[in-house]
Amino acid sequence: MANIISIVSSKGGAGKTTIALNLAVALAEGQEPTLLVDMDPLGAIGFSLGRSDTEWKGLAEYIMKLSSIDDVVMQTKLPCLSILPRGCLDPLDVAIYEDFLHSSTLLEEILATLADKFRYIIIDTPSGLGQITRAALSVSTHALLPLQAEPLALRTISQTLRVLQHVKENENQKLELLGILANMVQLEKDVSFTVMNTVWSSLSGVLETNMPRSDVFSLASEKGLPVAFLSGKYPPEAIRFESLATEIKSIIQSLGGVAGETDERQQRALV
Repeated sequence: MANIISIVSSKGGAGKTTIALNLAVALAEGQEPTLLVDMDPLGAIGFSLGRSDTEWKGLAEYIMKLSSIDDVVMQTKLPCLSILPRGCLDPLDVAIYEDFLHSSTLLEEILATLADKFRYIIIDTPSGLGQITRAALSVSTHALLPLQAEPLALRTISQTLRVLQHVKENENQKLELLGILANMVQLEKDVSFTVMNTVWSSLSGVLETNMPRSDVFSLASEKGLPVAFLSGKYPPEAIRFESLATEIKSIIQSLGGVAGETDERQQRALV
């Protein structure tokens, strides 16, 4: 069965889509069959990969029974990575889209169909804690919470943790917090340094891996690529996502889950 990880934040601009995309790539490059699901009504994954708003079929077409699930799960050029895009959605229909995903069992049915094909399903949710985010959490096994290294984000993290607790207690007992991922960290800046000191001292579940604020993410967005796919010297930010993937797999194992092929190994001889 798949590990279903929702990337969730109550605050916009936390870097959810960047994290979802690059984490999915890191897992897939580690030979883990991975599906990246774009549940954001804005279609942020497609935009991050330089695609137009109407280029890919996806969830919207499946909801309207215009396509089968096999038709809308898109295989990428990375063998272990597939994407389930948002699809073509008129902005005027966003409210209908949100209501349907929240009130129906469609998402649960989709993931049940795909769970045996992937080890990891990464869900990119919209900003805030509304209907789509709640729908995603209700079918997820894990949640990952990006936290910008800035005062406002620190003040609002309790909202996300509160919703997570409620969903686990009332809707989905399988849901576990993978951790809080500090993002856009600038330790050389006084404000960011102060926030991180507070994060490390007062919050539990903060991951060892953190993501720096870096121009490479803007460059990758401009090129429509994950950071690991940029030309030139391999960026250290891509190595950070490899470390994040490794840390997440370790946490899943510690929680009793099956993280990947490395869970079990055969005895080997060195000489």
